[in-house]
Amino acid sequence: MFLKFYGLKEQPFGVTPDPRYLYLSPAHREALASLFYGIEVGRGFLALIAKPGMGKTTLLFHLLEKFRNSAKTAFLFQTQCTSREFMRFLLAELGYDTGDHDFVKMHEEFNKHLLREARAGNRFIVVVDEAQNLDPSVLETIRLLSDFETPKAKLLQIVLAGQPELADKLASRNMAQLRQRISLVSGLKPLSIEDTRNYIQHRLKVAGYEGGNLFTPQALADTAEFTEGIPRNINNFCFNAMSLACAMRQTTIDAAIVREVISDLDISQYVTEHRPADRSVARLAAGGEEIRSDYEWTAPRPVETLAGVSGTQSEAAAGLLARKKAKGESLTPAEARAFLEQITRSLKGGQS
Repeated sequence: MFLKFYGLKEQPFGVTPDPRYLYLSPAHREALASLFYGIEVGRGFLALIAKPGMGKTTLLFHLLEKFRNSAKTAFLFQTQCTSREFMRFLLAELGYDTGDHDFVKMHEEFNKHLLREARAGNRFIVVVDEAQNLDPSVLETIRLLSDFETPKAKLLQIVLAGQPELADKLASRNMAQLRQRISLVSGLKPLSIEDTRNYIQHRLKVAGYEGGNLFTPQALADTAEFTEGIPRNINNFCFNAMSLACAMRQTTIDAAIVREVISDLDISQYVTEHRPADRSVARLAAGGEEIRSDYEWTAPRPVETLAGVSGTQSEAAAGLLARKKAKGESLTPAEARAFLEQITRSLKGGQS
């Protein structure tokens, strides 16, 4: 919707882990270098642990891209499975036929292919994402895979990536053997305000943006605080902020727009008194003021109308936008949000 308005070639704040958009903060660069080095020197087991939304998957895709021409690679994310299902997923990801083989047969099949790649001089890399969901029995299966080795080198490099719960599992007493085999552990930290600015600029540049600074300094500071430096949060926030600014015909996102987006993304307004929300997401970035001081149920706000126009009269809403534009005026945040909602409603009606 706003691509033409901002002169973009594609959506800069999408929800897929596209390696082209990877921004290497100091922590991300260090983690990538550590994983790359661990694979290069054949350390066997490596781990990447970070909170949700920190960009683990994007970083891992970027890592595998570096070995695209020199290694056989598999990327697994189906982690709620049995050991037999895991082996089937692994062989299928590698392009091997699993047929109706039992677990032992699949294990032998994997070993055969592993030796074949080793004789050809290729590395063999398996990345398991969302590994915190793996059952202990499946983790034990993965540990046994690492037994494939020669007297001089490991034949298989395994990267376990997951949320902090993965560290909890690895720290348990019954995971001692697996934990001892993990030679390198990397983590990711939230982005600083400066890194948040660079992250936003990087993604805009990749998407073809050639304008000036999109956020004012205060808007950027508020954005960084509200999103807590988590890339996935930043993507979602920037998409909403750009959509609202586009509806208001503003090429720069200021503190007023940011405050409006913060209010719109405040999940606590939908939380019942029986399930309290995380207060950190209900905090206004500017000044740290709480949006709401209690957790009582509050009915969702009704959609604002444009100067008394009902929510279904999108033609009248468009007319209001035209009159504002003719006078050189911008829509207020409330008017812009209602305008966007009416456009959405109109589009849905056209699809029915």
